[in-house]
Amino acid sequence: MRAQNTRSRAIGAISFLTAGSLLFAACSSAPTKPKKKATTTTTAAPKPTCPLTGVAPAGGTVPQRPALAVKVDNYVDARPQSGLDKTDVMFEEPVEGGITRFVAVFQCQNADSVGPIRSARQIDIGILGQLGNPGLVHVGGIDPVLNNITNAGIPNLDLGAFGQVITHPSGRYAPYSTYSSTEQLYGIAPKSSTPPKPIFTYSTSVPAGAQGVTSVHIPFSGNSDVTWNWNPTDATWLRFYNGTLPDKNADGVQNQASNVIAQTVNVTYGPWTENAQGGLEVQAVLSGTSGPAVVYRNGVQIPATWSRASNADPTIYKDSSGKRISMAPGRTWVELVPAGITITPQLVPVTTTTSKATTTTRR
Repeated sequence: MRAQNTRSRAIGAISFLTAGSLLFAACSSAPTKPKKKATTTTTAAPKPTCPLTGVAPAGGTVPQRPALAVKVDNYVDARPQSGLDKTDVMFEEPVEGGITRFVAVFQCQNADSVGPIRSARQIDIGILGQLGNPGLVHVGGIDPVLNNITNAGIPNLDLGAFGQVITHPSGRYAPYSTYSSTEQLYGIAPKSSTPPKPIFTYSTSVPAGAQGVTSVHIPFSGNSDVTWNWNPTDATWLRFYNGTLPDKNADGVQNQASNVIAQTVNVTYGPWTENAQGGLEVQAVLSGTSGPAVVYRNGVQIPATWSRASNADPTIYKDSSGKRISMAPGRTWVELVPAGITITPQLVPVTTTTSKATTTTRR
C-alpha cells in the first residue's frame, strides 16, 4: 500500500512538473509587441527664386550669371524700345535737357533684341554699385564719365569696341539704331557664374492700413510725362505717357511693374558739357545720404524714407515706423525723380459713415 502511495505521489509530481513546463513554454512563446520605428521629418528645400525679382525662374533654374545693365534711350524718337519687358529691374534716370534714360537690368530672363542702346552717364555709377558692378553696355560717352566708370570697377562694355554684337533693325536710323541681344551681350561680358545678391526683400503681404491708389503721375518733363495706372486684373502697374498713351515695347507688350518706387534725389548740373547743344551732365548722389520716397505696390502707396550706406550697399526703403518695406514679387521700376518735381497720386476715395453705434471706414 505504501509503495502504491509513493508511486502515486511520483506520478503526480511528474504531472505537475509537466504541466508547469507546458505553461511556462506557452508563456514564453506569447507574442511581443513590435517596437515602433523611429520617424524622421523631411523639410522640402525652398524653391529657387530670381534674386532681383523674387519670382520662380522660367524652367525652374536661376541662371548662374551676374546682372547685366544696358543703357537704353528714352527720347521720343527712340520709342518704342525693345527688350524692356524682359528685364528684372528698371531704373529711369534724369539726364540733360529734361529727358530720361533707362538702365535696363537683366539677369533671370533673356531678350532677343534690346535697344536702342545709347551712351553712358555719370549717374550710372551710383545705380550699379548695389548690383555688384555688373557689366555696363552702352555706346560711348564723354571722357570724364568713361574714366569714372572704369575707376569704379564697372566692366565697360562699350559697343564701339564690340561691333560684332550690334544689329541694326529695319526702319531704325542713327542714333536710334544700335541693338543687340542678351545672349550676345553676355558673350562679351566678363565670365562669372555668381548671380547678384538681392537688393530688395519680398513679401506677398500688403501692409495693413496702406492708402489705396489708382494711379501716380510723375512729370519728369514734356518728353517724359509718366503715369502709372494700377491694373487689379493682372495685379500690375501699367506705364503710360501723357496720361493716356500706353508705353509699349516694339513687340506690343506694354511696360509694367509689380512695384514702382518714386525715389526723390537731389541733382546738380555740370561741370561737364554732355552734348553739342550745351547740355550739362546731371549729377546725383545716391549713396551716403537719404531722402523721401514712395513705394507703390498692390494698388497702395507706402510713404518711405530711402537711405544707402555706400555705393556697394543696396538702397533701403523704410516706412514711417522705421520698418523695411518689402516689395511684391516681380519686376521693380525705380523712378529717380529730381527734387522739385511734384509726384501726384490718385487716391482711392475714403468714405466714412457714422451711426450712433459704430463708425465704419471704407477704402
